[in-house]
Amino acid sequence: MSSKVDEALSYEQARDELIEVVRRLEAGGSTLEGSLGLWERGEELAKVCRRWLEGARERLDAALAEEAEEEEGE
Repeated sequence: MSSKVDEALSYEQARDELIEVVRRLEAGGSTLEGSLGLWERGEELAKVCRRWLEGARERLDAALAEEAEEEEGE
């Protein structure tokens, strides 16, 4: 479950932090515990991004449906 702080992140903030987490994981050098912590944080950030993208898709679908209804009414 994401924290209230995560829920307040914009898509761009979550994406940028996720990029940094991935960079740190790929660089290696962390302890197992540190790597697990980074991976868990990355999963949470990915969920935040996914929620933003799903919301954007819903808004697009609604706008397209509204436009189609307007065209049918003409």
